[in-house]
Amino acid sequence: MRLVSVDPVHPHVRVVTLDNPSRLNSMSFALVGDLYAALEAVADDNECRVVVLTGAGRAFCSGLELEHAGLPPGTEDLGRHRMGMRAMEYMGGIVPAMRSIPQPIIAAIKGPAYGGGMCLSLGADIRVAGSTAVFCGAGINNGLSGTELGVSWLLPRAVGTSNSAEILLTGKSVDADEALRIGLVSRVVADDEVLDLAVDMAVGMCAFSPFGLALTKDTIWSSLEVGSLRAAIDLENRTQLLAGHTGNLTEATAAFKEKRPPVYTE
Repeated sequence: MRLVSVDPVHPHVRVVTLDNPSRLNSMSFALVGDLYAALEAVADDNECRVVVLTGAGRAFCSGLELEHAGLPPGTEDLGRHRMGMRAMEYMGGIVPAMRSIPQPIIAAIKGPAYGGGMCLSLGADIRVAGSTAVFCGAGINNGLSGTELGVSWLLPRAVGTSNSAEILLTGKSVDADEALRIGLVSRVVADDEVLDLAVDMAVGMCAFSPFGLALTKDTIWSSLEVGSLRAAIDLENRTQLLAGHTGNLTEATAAFKEKRPPVYTE
């Protein structure tokens, strides 16, 4: 049984759902493997321009599956230490996989986004929350480090170093209102509206150039990793020049003059 589904809710929008609600969509190796497969499928779907990531039932993702995690693929014959490292790499690689697909990802979050679930939400480009959404690093509460799946890099960039350190060092829970206040999410709505909000946002983005969307996502992430303002501007200059060769600006100008929506083919 697949633990992650991909649903085409619009010609250019796919909803990827973590679909094991009886376990609060916890991150077993089976579920993470299915998420890798789902990300690969949407990345290869040339009609898909935006992805919405959500969880079935009352949770987004409750973090690592503690009781029935299983084993990462191809590790059955490895010793404890090699298997442990492979397991960490397998789990840790899922956020870079989200960053690597060309489509922007909107996370529609309700209920718990704990541990690895919070990290998954940070791997999205946009986060919107239902009123019951609650975020927690969780690792520090379980006798482990509070850092995993890139959270020590992602969270400070989302909410600042002080807020990030408090979340990861104290194991505090952050409800939807606080998440909005500190910038962890951009919108909060009722639970039964959050998926519709994310899909509507995704559909609206589909009016833009698919190449422009992909380049913008890539440039935002890449600029987080460069070391200076000048390096970011150099990257933006080359990206904008590349986008300019698509003919999209000409179409946008013509559409403005003709008082019609632009139609982008690139």
